[in-house]
Amino acid sequence: MVIVLGVESTAHTFGVGIVKNGKVIANKRDMYTTERGGIIPMDSAKHHREVCENIYLEALKEAEISEIKIDAIAFSQGPGLPPCLIEGMKFAKNLSKKLGKPIVPVNHCVAHLEIGRITGSKDPVLLYCSGANTQVISYAAGKYRIFGETLDMGVGNFIDNFARYANLGFPGGPKIEKFARDGKNYIELPYSVKGMDVSFSGILTNLKQKLEKKEGSLEDLSFSMEETVFAMLLETAERALAHLEKKELLLGGGVACNSRLQDMAKRMCEERGAKSFCPEKSLLVDNGAMIAYLGEIMFKSGIKFSGKKAQDLDIKPRQRTDEVEVSWKD
Repeated sequence: MVIVLGVESTAHTFGVGIVKNGKVIANKRDMYTTERGGIIPMDSAKHHREVCENIYLEALKEAEISEIKIDAIAFSQGPGLPPCLIEGMKFAKNLSKKLGKPIVPVNHCVAHLEIGRITGSKDPVLLYCSGANTQVISYAAGKYRIFGETLDMGVGNFIDNFARYANLGFPGGPKIEKFARDGKNYIELPYSVKGMDVSFSGILTNLKQKLEKKEGSLEDLSFSMEETVFAMLLETAERALAHLEKKELLLGGGVACNSRLQDMAKRMCEERGAKSFCPEKSLLVDNGAMIAYLGEIMFKSGIKFSGKKAQDLDIKPRQRTDEVEVSWKD
């Protein structure tokens, strides 16, 4: 029996998850939010520092275990906002020292992919849509390879930026989704797919101009934005499925909570004889359970750091998915 605790702190969320033999037994989180404007890294880090102990205790309570039962502590090493990553790493190191348990450094993006195993997905193409990251990923030749990605900003940051311009606060994604449901008229927007990559900056400028000039309601603009951008994402994902001859699409990241994106993914997969998988919302958004889940897999394969080596670990704010050595897979 192995119990691993995971700490997530890459951006706006501080989360603690606990996994026991591949089963999530706790997943607690607290999110930094604003009424206006976007995420301020130092303020978000301060939030993490203030809530970390309570979230940790809540996770232990939900899991109904004592901290002495923990076998290892996993944490998000990167990518992410440095001030936020540091708070999670400090918490993990202090806990490791206190309990005398090893540390497992986890790549946040790979954790989003690996948690997909819970859905029954075996060898998918991952459409990873989060705030800072937008990538089409799949496993090949010892690594998770990036077959397509954003050329400028992540799709979540793009949506949040538009929401801030509309004075909706942060996070804006859920609010934009609600407006989109009431949209009835499609307004043409730039469609920017370049090979296997996508770009959002031009669409964002166009949306802001249309909103400023009142060339469409917020409802119609939100609806049009979702239809356009999600079609772009699924075009690149479908091309990866065809190129790799794979039959599974897995959605990951907070933007994948969007019901319209999920519906479009299912339809695309049905049309090409593939299956679409999507974890539950609590495992799509940034969370500690996915860090613990991958942490357990890595721990069982022998990836762990103790003593001085654990304390010498550092954050990797710009670590790419395809830089991770995936030594735990066959």
